[in-house]
Amino acid sequence: MLHIIAKSPIQSSVLERIDAGDSVLFIRSAVQELLRDGTLSERLCELQKKCDLAALTTDLQARGIFPEELLEGISVIDYPDFVELTIKHSLIQSW
Repeated sequence: MLHIIAKSPIQSSVLERIDAGDSVLFIRSAVQELLRDGTLSERLCELQKKCDLAALTTDLQARGIFPEELLEGISVIDYPDFVELTIKHSLIQSW
């Protein structure tokens, strides 16, 4: 399943619904949660052990966030990569 998270702050209940093997794409204000010193950094590091986390590059740029400021291992993707994720996953949930 592909989870698209767009809002910050992120509800704990949303993260609890993500299963091993899922992909998670952070867009819009949710990209701020991926910062190394963010309030969810520990939780997201644990989540990364079981699924792929990515951020949309245009949303990072719009907020002045550089990829090196993100938690280690976060993929930074563009719109064509976003489309590929939607093709790869038959189930998509937006939060």
